[in-house]
Amino acid sequence: MSDDLDTVFAALADPTRRAILAMLLEDDMAVTDVAEPFDMSLAAISKHLTILTRAGLISQEKRGRVKWCKLEPDALRAASVWMQGFGQFEPVNLDAFERFLENQLSAGDEV
Repeated sequence: MSDDLDTVFAALADPTRRAILAMLLEDDMAVTDVAEPFDMSLAAISKHLTILTRAGLISQEKRGRVKWCKLEPDALRAASVWMQGFGQFEPVNLDAFERFLENQLSAGDEV
């Protein structure tokens, strides 16, 4: 379980990956649509998506010629349970998590 947690927390440590998760809270997205708002190559976005996929935070599915990304919210369950073990954290509320990610994104835009 420790390796899985390490992978999830490492994936969440990057602001680009957190922004991608925030985007996927709305709906499934094609990889090209995920890449659109970022000032980086499609290859760089693909690396971020691979990390998120390996962490189990998203899944990817090919539909025709297009690769789609989907948020896997249950992947945060183990991290939530681990944090609850400290007794000072509430269970992960996905609505609150979405608000947190949106706030982080808007704060990043102001910098």
